[in-house]
Amino acid sequence: MGVENASKSISTSQCDDQLSNSRINTLVRLNVYDLTPVNNYVYWFGFGIFHSGIEVHGKEYGFGAHDFPASGVFEVEPRKCPGFVYRCSITLGQTNMSASEFRTFIENMASEYHGDTYHLITKNCNHFTEDLCNRLTGKQIPGWVNRLAKLGALCSCLLPESLQVTSVKQLPEYHECSEDEFVESLSPATPRESTEIDEEQEKHLLSSSTVTEDVTFVRESQAK
Repeated sequence: MGVENASKSISTSQCDDQLSNSRINTLVRLNVYDLTPVNNYVYWFGFGIFHSGIEVHGKEYGFGAHDFPASGVFEVEPRKCPGFVYRCSITLGQTNMSASEFRTFIENMASEYHGDTYHLITKNCNHFTEDLCNRLTGKQIPGWVNRLAKLGALCSCLLPESLQVTSVKQLPEYHECSEDEFVESLSPATPRESTEIDEEQEKHLLSSSTVTEDVTFVRESQAK
């Protein structure tokens, strides 16, 4: 009897070990994109203007901006984010989350990254990927990916006030709105604070013209 119970205990333990091991195989990668050809000249000095996304469970997740207090987290096919030029991928570690667990996790995280909270200096796509990477692996993304934003934060007192508070605008595909609201959001006649700021903003995120069926915004989890 004792031998039988011990055998069952060992068998259960082995099953638990196998289940645990099968959950520690999902790689977490950082995919980095160029936003300007200038990166080819300054990259080797540790500078550049980059977009980044986290690849996990066969999809790539990034953070974009729009006018609404709703999820700005989107998913695309890995290394194919529209509007940017792919540069490289960096393996950051592994996560033991299953695909379903990760889906719940990213939907919860999306509630912290609304499109209307995007900020070029303090809360951009690279801040999102660093946060996501840290939560999944306990590691940070390479410093050079978001170095210009960090330098900008240190020197924010020298930046125009409008640049410090203005977000890039992009409409999430799933957001329900009237046709008039959609046209108004994307209209070039929308009041702007300055041409210089808009040009800088357009370098940092998907423009409205690149929002296609290849980009899907992650719905944030609904509070119960």
